[in-house]
Amino acid sequence: MRNRFVRPLWVMCCWALSSTCFAEVSVTTTLVSDYLFNGVSQTNDKPTVQGSLDWWNDAGWYAGSFASGVDYGEGTDYELDYYVGHTGNISEHIAYDAGVAMYTYLGGDDSSQYDYAEAYLALSYNDTRAQIWYSNDYFGSGARHYIIALSQAYQLNDDVLLTFQIDRSASLDPEQYSWDTNDKDYVHVKAEAAFSWLGLDFTLGLEKTDLAYDKNIKALGTIGYTFGL
Repeated sequence: MRNRFVRPLWVMCCWALSSTCFAEVSVTTTLVSDYLFNGVSQTNDKPTVQGSLDWWNDAGWYAGSFASGVDYGEGTDYELDYYVGHTGNISEHIAYDAGVAMYTYLGGDDSSQYDYAEAYLALSYNDTRAQIWYSNDYFGSGARHYIIALSQAYQLNDDVLLTFQIDRSASLDPEQYSWDTNDKDYVHVKAEAAFSWLGLDFTLGLEKTDLAYDKNIKALGTIGYTFGL
């Protein structure tokens, strides 16, 4: 699993908030202090390296792939995702992003049992964004699952962007997949600052969930570099 609130919806944010996006194809490498999926660590609270390859055109179509280390036990050590979608403007102030993604897992003999597909949609009004993700086979469990999120961004200057977000992850079939003991959903909040320095992209954030087994406030830091091809 991934922090999908960063990807693949970064394309819409990039066009809306920056004039320095690379054209057509880019490669990003990132070192993260923890791989958090909506506040839940995918690497047992350890750092990992991530990478992505993204293509898009002037018509708003994009496609890409993302790779990361994970630690699910039993040899599942890697995640490899693919996504395709379309983003554009409905009006001067309203933008959308819609697409589908496929998440795959590697390393162990049974890692592919976690593979699943997901559809997503985002609507932005200036710096306010609402998002939803839906899968009918979440994490290979056969359960229907959705995530809804609301975020607000504040552009402090040309280099610093603050984002505040709240989201809810919910299983529609808790007998097949639940987040906690007999708990079909949980809420996650995040505050994050993103900025650039010396050609590198940094984020610093604090995240928290209301899961009974994971109530600690978590700090997350990332360092990334993006270049065009």
